[in-house]
Amino acid sequence: MMGKTRIGIVGYGNLGRGLELAAERNSDLEVVGVFTRRDPAAVKAKSPVYKMDDMKDFAGLIDVMVLCGGSATDLPKQTSEINKLFNTVDSYDNHGEIPAYFAGVDASAKASGKASIISVGWDPGLFSLNRVLANAVLPSGKDYTFWGEGVSQGHSDAIRRIDGVVDARQYTVPVEEALTSARSGEGREFTAREKHKRVCFVVAKEGADKVRIEKEIVTMPNYFEPYDTTVTFISLEELKEKHGGIPHGGFVIRTGETSEGVVQRFEFSLKLDSNPEFTSSVLAAYARACHRLAQEGKSGAFTVLDIPFSLISAKSPEELRKEML
Repeated sequence: MMGKTRIGIVGYGNLGRGLELAAERNSDLEVVGVFTRRDPAAVKAKSPVYKMDDMKDFAGLIDVMVLCGGSATDLPKQTSEINKLFNTVDSYDNHGEIPAYFAGVDASAKASGKASIISVGWDPGLFSLNRVLANAVLPSGKDYTFWGEGVSQGHSDAIRRIDGVVDARQYTVPVEEALTSARSGEGREFTAREKHKRVCFVVAKEGADKVRIEKEIVTMPNYFEPYDTTVTFISLEELKEKHGGIPHGGFVIRTGETSEGVVQRFEFSLKLDSNPEFTSSVLAAYARACHRLAQEGKSGAFTVLDIPFSLISAKSPEELRKEML
């Protein structure tokens, strides 16, 4: 077993705070520092806080940088720069752009000899693993993925990046009729719009053009355009009072026949009190795996589909065979 994995946290929002909590519950993980674009003196973290520009001074002192920025604008710029000096793990969640994102990260990581695990979380992430498992076991069948009801961090962040928005919460809500049909084994096909609704609560700056903001939201490619999306403008006080939590969850379902008329259903579900804390716990486990890959001399980009479960566990292979097999 290796020693502690020394991690750096890039960005200190909900995910960054969750990483500190996760490290406290994993004795083999150690947070060396938090790196932020803000004034370090203004960031109240449990770990030492540094400027982004200070990151280069920690080469060789941090095993894995965990990137906690948003997928809309942060990660596409940051990952391929940071993995020039560090192994990285991130939670890039724009499903439609993952192949292109992977290619860019893979090229930069191989050039620098670093390992980068991308799109780590629960979807993409744990849900991805279960989709592959269900397809392998039930080759004749239909896949269904439902998210929510809950707050999507990536989609909420995408709204907050729109000019004139102070804060926002976006709820993903499954369409109950589609969920019931998926579980029944009917084998129906659903469009994105038929499976989910997106419900947005937005705080706009005083005097901001709300018509423009709403249009930018509902027409945003990949994030909102394919769905029935409702936008409600509320005050900051109401947002804090009624939408302060960050719950989420969802289902991966595959139904299929193993012989004529014999229908089997594979279902994996999550119900989360805190989306960011759970996502951070997944990131922490894969930071351990990233460190191990690097120690094995591996470089380039990886996804959860490339990582054996044994690499994300703090237990030894002997313990896993004895306790988990």
